[in-house]
Parts: sequence; C-alpha cells; structure tokens
Amino acid sequence: MIADSTPVVIGVGQFSERVGEPGYEGLNYMDLAGRALSAAIADSGASGKVADAIDTLAAIRAFEMSRPGKEPPFGAPDNIPGAIAKRVGADPARKILTTTGGQTNQQLVGEFASAIAAGDSRCAVVVGSEAISTVLALAAKGEKPDWSEDIGGDYEDQGFGIEELMEPALFAHGASGAIPLYALAENARRAKLGKSLEEYRLDIGKLFEPFTRIAAANPHAAAPVHRSAEELATVTERNRIVAEPYPRMTVARDQVNQAAAIIVASAGLARELGVPEDKWVHIHAVSASTELKLSQRPDLSAAPASIASVEAALARAGKGIEDMGYIDFYSCFAIPVFNQVDHFGLGIDDPRGLTLTGGLPFFGGAGNNYSAHAIAEAVERARRDPGAFALVGANGGWMSKYATGIYSTAPADWSAGDRFEKLPLAQDAVPLAKEPGERATVETYTINHGKSGSDAIFIGRNAAGERVVGNADMTDEATRELFESGEPFGDTLALETDERGRTIGRLAPMPGL
Repeated sequence: MIADSTPVVIGVGQFSERVGEPGYEGLNYMDLAGRALSAAIADSGASGKVADAIDTLAAIRAFEMSRPGKEPPFGAPDNIPGAIAKRVGADPARKILTTTGGQTNQQLVGEFASAIAAGDSRCAVVVGSEAISTVLALAAKGEKPDWSEDIGGDYEDQGFGIEELMEPALFAHGASGAIPLYALAENARRAKLGKSLEEYRLDIGKLFEPFTRIAAANPHAAAPVHRSAEELATVTERNRIVAEPYPRMTVARDQVNQAAAIIVASAGLARELGVPEDKWVHIHAVSASTELKLSQRPDLSAAPASIASVEAALARAGKGIEDMGYIDFYSCFAIPVFNQVDHFGLGIDDPRGLTLTGGLPFFGGAGNNYSAHAIAEAVERARRDPGAFALVGANGGWMSKYATGIYSTAPADWSAGDRFEKLPLAQDAVPLAKEPGERATVETYTINHGKSGSDAIFIGRNAAGERVVGNADMTDEATRELFESGEPFGDTLALETDERGRTIGRLAPMPGL
C-alpha cells in the first residue's frame, strides 16, 4: 500500500503552435500556459475536479520577464500565476512567480514533492510558457495587442534570482548573453581535447544529429527537421557562426510558442480524485546544485556541480546511470551534454538517446520552462514502460545551476526520508584580478558575432595566477590571425586599458624581439 503522503506526478501537459501553420491562433503567454495546464488535468484521467484541489501553483518566468528593466512588449497580467490559474478555474492558496533559470521547474518538482510528503501541500502545479515566436511575428507586422490583465490578489514573487549570474567583467567585454558565455566554456573543452575548430564542430554535429531525429518526430518541436552531422557542422551563410565555435543551428532556439505543465499530488488525494494508479509516476529523487561564476571556475570547461547533482539523484534513488531507461540532458548548447557524457563514459550514440524532446536547438528552447517539457516526456515514457526509470537533467544560467529528477512507475518510499536535496557549493573560486597586470596567458576565447559587431573575448591568467577578462585587439594583424586561427590557447597577450576601461590584449612579442 502506497502511503497517502507519497508525492506522485498525476498529470502532465504540453501545448504548442507554430506561426502560419493550420490552427495557429497567436496565443499569448497565459493562454498557452492555460492550454498546457488544461491538458495536464485531462491527462490525469481523474473523475474528480483536479482544478479545485490545486493549493500551490508556480508560474515559471518567461524570458521576457526574466531580468530587471525587461518588460514584455505587449504587457502582462498583474498576477501571472493567478491569470494561469483562472484559465482552468483554479484558485490556489499559494501562487508563485518563480526565479529565472532553466533548472527551476525540475527543482520545484522536488520542493513541492517534499512539501507534499511533509503534509504542507496536497496538490502543486509547475507551469510555464513562451510566446516569443508570436511576439516577433506580430511586431514584424506592426501589431501591438494588449496582453495585460487585471487579476488582482496576492502572489509570491521570488525575484529574478540572477545575482549569482552577474559577471560584470565578461559583460563589459561583450560576453553579455548565453551564446558567448557558453562558447567560452566550449572552447576551453576543445583546447583540453586538442581539437581544431573544424573537428570540434563536427563533434557537436555528431552529438546533435540524433537529437534532430527525435525532434523531427515530436509534434511540439519548433524545428522538426532531421539534419546530418555534416549539415549541422558546416558553416554556410544560413548556418553562420554566431560565436566561435557555434554555427547557428547548434544553439538553443528561443523563437518558440510552447507551454508545459506538471501536476504533483499526494497519493491520498490522487485516490480521492479518482486518478487511476497507472497514471501515477513516482519521484524517486531530485537534487539541486549551484556552480561558481564562469570566470571563477578552476577548469573553465567543466561544471562539476552539474555532475554532482546527477550523481546525488542517482545515489538517492539507489540507481546508476546504466539503470536509466530514458535520459534527457539539458542541451541549450553542446557542452552541458558533453560534460555528462564525458563523466559517465556515455557514447553520443547511446541507444537510449540523450534527449526525450529533441533538445533545445531543435525541439525548442522554451525559455526557463524547457525542462517541464522534458519532464512531461519522461512521465509519458515511464507510463508506457512500467518499472523503467527516466532521468531529467535541468540546467540554468551558464552551467550555473542544475537540478536532476528521476522518475518511474515503480513506487518510491518517501517515509524513509526526504528525496529532495540541495547540494553545497564544493569548489574554491579562482580570484578575478582587480587590476589585469601587464600580461596574461590565454585559457579560452570566443569571437562573438552580435548585432553591434564582433568581439574577440578571452579569459586568461596574469602573472599572479588571477583571472583576467579582456578583448583581443583585432586591429593588430598578428593578434587577429592568432584568434581567427582558433588556436590562441597558451599564448601570451600584452595588456592595456582603453578609454572605455576595457582590458585590451594583443599578441606579446617573443622575448628578445
């Protein structure tokens, strides 16, 4: 007999639409989220009223609401979680607008499951959506609908939660978004492996080719097209470099209209609501971890906190990676997947696959809510394959935060202890130089191609062993050739400060010359 206090996933739902396709409605964020939550309620198969039983609803922040000063172009409700709840006739006592981060939804599943096991909740929802594709399509036509709503009532605003992501030195030198920041880590891994740009791009293509096959079969995918490894790796006008080493097709696709919802309830409530037990999926473990800032990491190519999260979840579930029948590693870029593959000794052609959705570059990078889609897919796989285990790894920031969940129809005993765990930060930070010094040795770099032009950004160490961030002087021919060759690793740059206060490095002459 499964204890009444045991948390179980009773329903998952996804909704999506693509601009211009049959049935496209141009839905706003709240309507998309409402459709996904309605689908999750229907998915539960309950004979009772699930909406009336929801006591907690967490709305995942959309990208356009995820940092200070960034306002949704068409407005938003004054109570976002309340607006979503209203669409399904729910009125939860606790309404939450979450922090920013792709790990948030997976971490919340753990937090809510823990609260249910402790008797502090009986039914909690995680739901989010993105409508960036529709926003861009409407803006291109000069349309500006009013998506604001007067909902009223109280809700818990958890804030942006991006303080640990702030990297002023990197931002000041042009690495102000996810693409160049991940590219810096990716090139550090390439240097460690001793691979050329062309070899490494093909590695990324080989990693992601199976992802495109899964996306091609997923009705919710934003780009359901199977592409070869060579097509993904080859630089063309259409597949241009966005930040070295990334061609455009291999980075997360944020222009999507997608929503997903997860309903977690106590087993006792599931029985009261008439949810069939073959719909129940147990939460065997959830772990969450936080990483150092990118510029502080001893190994710029690694994210040991994400590895620790996966290992902790496996340990708490009493399983190994080989026991997982289904896996979804967060794949905004290649390196979060490579980090897991490298550590666990997995092949990129692992017959289980490394994604359940098709991955963020192909299924779609549904903002902070992508992993809700992965969890929905994991739940559906677990139901179709009773007793099998599914693992979802969710990543936030620039490999800054990670949460891992393990799911199965096999019962999980929560009475023996909490199966949700937050891990302590386990690394010592490398200090960032207050003054860059005269010279620095390059550890990693990227050439970032943005709307305002291109910047060659490097991270290195000065003579004191402190980290230095700067821009390579691409007006200097020798420096430009070095960075465009893709092999500046280990070279020494002479440093100076420009009129904007940026650190500028150019290839230092050899001693004696």
